[in-house]
Amino acid sequence: MNGQAPASRYADEVAPVRPGEDLDWTRIETHLRANVPGMTGAFSVLQFPNGSANLTYRIRFGEMLLVLRRPPFGRIALGAHDMRREFRTLSRLWRGYPRAPRGLLFCEDTSVAGAEFLIIEYRPGIVVWDGMPESFLPYSDAGHRVGLAVVDALADLHRTDPAALGLDGLGRPEGFLSRQVTRWTQRWELASGASTSPEVSHLAALLAETLPESGPPALLHNDFKIDNCQFAPGEPDVVTSVFDWDMATLGDPLVDLGTLLNYWPDPEFGDAGALASHNLSRLGLPSRTELIEHYLARSGHDVEQVDWYEAFGCFRTAVILQQLHQRYVAGETQDTRMAAYGHHVEGLAARGLTRLAQL
Repeated sequence: MNGQAPASRYADEVAPVRPGEDLDWTRIETHLRANVPGMTGAFSVLQFPNGSANLTYRIRFGEMLLVLRRPPFGRIALGAHDMRREFRTLSRLWRGYPRAPRGLLFCEDTSVAGAEFLIIEYRPGIVVWDGMPESFLPYSDAGHRVGLAVVDALADLHRTDPAALGLDGLGRPEGFLSRQVTRWTQRWELASGASTSPEVSHLAALLAETLPESGPPALLHNDFKIDNCQFAPGEPDVVTSVFDWDMATLGDPLVDLGTLLNYWPDPEFGDAGALASHNLSRLGLPSRTELIEHYLARSGHDVEQVDWYEAFGCFRTAVILQQLHQRYVAGETQDTRMAAYGHHVEGLAARGLTRLAQL
């Protein structure tokens, strides 16, 4: 392949609904026809199969395509999968940050879909997962272009004025980092059960002891990663859309950078961590150092303590993977990918501890 990154094996963005994840489609169809203008034509549903947390479906009414998102089945951690928050964000953010899809409807009546849900606009495009889309392969440096485009999208979000969009009440920046470490530690204690990892607990304690001083607050996506970004076919230089806003808030912008870094391949760790199955190291992405420098140049935010934020990203991702694994063990999902998620937890903890040691 002349040194180019392999093409993605994910040819289809949607698929039939997974077993056990169907909703009451008749009730949903009736509700949407009554509450969303222009819902005419035949109704059909497919599922976006690659996500692991919220259940996300593509709804069709004739030629009209929409996206429905609702929380997963089973136990929900406090503050997680907040559809109301996501709708509040997406009903306003698109005006100042065009990469955000527009929120169209929020339904708090849990009798319709079994939980609160939202409807957002559908945006066609492609997502980089474990390989380069075929339309990017003519670019010998496609991976490098993609990586810088992802950082551009993140920095531009952090430069967006929340007050101008009516989003200045989305979170409480004061004490943000301390609350985050405390809450994610509590989630770890609930999710780990008998399989408690001393490395993860040690990482949590060190994060609490070494909290950096936050700079000016910004709008946070709060789960920013390469596969939450979408591109137009053949255009690796610009992220056109960013998805999954249910944890959006106001706070320390470097939390987003740390999240992105914890998913990023690093020669010191290979692909150890959350995306071990995605083989990102094959894609020719920018180095970690280049990623950080590009973010600094575009955002202007101080990145001196970035190692702490990456360590926190590793900790948080370890907790999320443990939560997803526990959902599978408890029979709350039939998604077999989650059976192996627990295997990545200790690798993430080790990576986080290494980053803290570099402070």
